[in-house]
Amino acid sequence: MNNLDHIVIAASSLQQGVDYVRSTLGVEIPQGGVHQTMSTHNHVMQLGNDAYLEVIAIDPDVTAPSHPRWFGLDSGRIRDAIQQQPRLVTWVMNTPDIDQLVEAAGFDLGTPTALSRDNLEWEIALPGDGRLLADGMLPYCIQWHSNPHPSQDMADLNCLLQSLTIHHNRPRWMEDRLDAIDASHLVDVEALPDSETAYLSAVIDTPDGPVTLT
Repeated sequence: MNNLDHIVIAASSLQQGVDYVRSTLGVEIPQGGVHQTMSTHNHVMQLGNDAYLEVIAIDPDVTAPSHPRWFGLDSGRIRDAIQQQPRLVTWVMNTPDIDQLVEAAGFDLGTPTALSRDNLEWEIALPGDGRLLADGMLPYCIQWHSNPHPSQDMADLNCLLQSLTIHHNRPRWMEDRLDAIDASHLVDVEALPDSETAYLSAVIDTPDGPVTLT
C-alpha cells in the first residue's frame, strides 16, 4: 500500500526554516543531513504513523549540481516566495514498487533515481526539470530500501500530522490523478474558486494545540 511519507517545507536557508518551525509549531526541529547529489540539506522530525516533516534548503557550502534540484528549488518563483517566508511546497508518498507506479500512472511522475546517504538508500521519481508536480499538489514518489522507515530514527517532539488537504480549483481533475497513483486515501481535496491559487494545508497537533501550515 502507498503511504504518506513526509511533507516538505522549503526555506531560503535552514536557519530561516528552523525559526519558522519554532514560531509555528513551538518546537526545535533537529538537523538532518546533506544531499550531495542535489546540493541541499535539511532538518527533520517525526509526525507520527511513519511520516515526518522535512525543512529543506539549498546548501550554500556545496557546489551547485549540473542538473535541476528537486522540489522546484531552482525556480525563480519558489525562491522569491520562500525568501519572504518558508512554505509548505509539496508532499511525498512512499510506495513498495516505484517502477510499477511510474509506469502505470498515466502521467509523468519523473524518473526513478537511486540515491543514498549514510545508512539510507532509496529511489525517488524525479522530474527532469526539477519542477513540483501540479505545483506541488501531487506528490513526489519514493521507495525506501532501508528498514525500518527513516522516521523511526528522527526526533519525536510530540507533533502529529492530523490531515493534509489539497485546495484546488479543478478538484475532479486532482482526484482523478490521485486515484491513478492510489493516493486518494492519503489526502483530502477541497474545491477553490477559479480566482484563487491552489495550495496545500497540513493540520498538525503540537504540544500547544493544533496548528495549520500552508
